[in-house]
Amino acid sequence: MGPENQTYVSEFLLLRLSEKAEHQLPLFGLFLGIYMVTVVGNVIIMLAIGSDSHLHTPMYFFLGNLSFVDLCLVSTTVPKMLLNILTNSKIISYAGCLTQMYFFMAFGLLDNFLLSVMAYDRFVAICHPLHYVTIMNPWICGLLVLISWTISLLNSTLHTLLVTRLSFCSKHEVPHFFCDMNKIIKLSCSDTLINDITMYFAAGLLCILPLTGILFSYGQICSSLLRIPSARGKYKAFSTCGSHLSVVSLFYGTAFGVYLSSSATHSSWKTSVASVMYSVVTPMLNPFIYSMRNKDIKDAMRRIISKMHTSH
Repeated sequence: MGPENQTYVSEFLLLRLSEKAEHQLPLFGLFLGIYMVTVVGNVIIMLAIGSDSHLHTPMYFFLGNLSFVDLCLVSTTVPKMLLNILTNSKIISYAGCLTQMYFFMAFGLLDNFLLSVMAYDRFVAICHPLHYVTIMNPWICGLLVLISWTISLLNSTLHTLLVTRLSFCSKHEVPHFFCDMNKIIKLSCSDTLINDITMYFAAGLLCILPLTGILFSYGQICSSLLRIPSARGKYKAFSTCGSHLSVVSLFYGTAFGVYLSSSATHSSWKTSVASVMYSVVTPMLNPFIYSMRNKDIKDAMRRIISKMHTSH
């Protein structure tokens, strides 16, 4: 296609979850409620971990980072969705679309890495308890988080730069409620071979490797638990993994749900609903999973709420 038929767009149009006017107000209320619960839940987790010296351990250090990333992930997509519903608009600028795509990829991958790092932390705690303090020292914990951030940001930078080289023709409507990179690439009338190869290679390498690390860690944990003679000892050891295992199941379950739904159906609505579960509902549920299954977190949250009530 010649350059004369190509248009360098200044904006895209985002698909709504529903085009019916009577659905807009309920959707606005629903997603505003989800967003507020997500913000409050993750902020309380971070405050509880930061203010309670008993929680200044590697496990809670990683959990605090996970809560921050979850808060950022949901803030990347939901506020723009709410604004578009409120203003009855579908428009997102070209720069805004690339920015949203960049941060969504970065925080989504960070979630992946942090869950893998947390699995490694539980592996060391259960399989090598005598060396736990030495192995998971503050310097190593900080380095693991720094590496996760660095890889995630570099990956997002690479993909975003590759998208900027693309040109777009007449169709500017993104069949999603946010700027998903895969959907943006499909709108281009340029040659997207390099983008496709890079996207699938990075997805395979940066998503499969952390998942493999999680599966290996829990394989070793299960092997160690089988060697513990008492049932009470097994339960006590594995109870420290319960919350993390629940979050891992929710994260990868919804992520694979998005992938399978997009592969099995051409319905943009079904893919968008599956993506809501992955990118919006999961960050909201994570604080509840950790607070309900973790006595230390519950005690710290009670102290935070009590102090806020007393101050008020």
